[in-house]
Amino acid sequence: MILWEALGSVLIGLAVSYGALRWLPERYGQFRSRLLALTTGPVSALFGALLTHSVLGSGHAVATLIAALCVAVALQSLLLRPANRAPRRSATA
Repeated sequence: MILWEALGSVLIGLAVSYGALRWLPERYGQFRSRLLALTTGPVSALFGALLTHSVLGSGHAVATLIAALCVAVALQSLLLRPANRAPRRSATA
């Protein structure tokens, strides 16, 4: 059972990272590295699934995959670099 949860979480992480790279509008910013964004999704989803599985135990596959999705989205959002809207000015200038 844990093998299917791990495989499902990796697929969820790949979907999250590919979706973020593909469909995220430019106004939200961009990622520093495409390779880093593509690897962060599956790794963070797998970490979230394993952590949730160790806390809840076996038999909670849906909750494990939901937690994997949440962790993957949260860590993927940390990689997002804000878009340059206007140059910053110093308060003393």
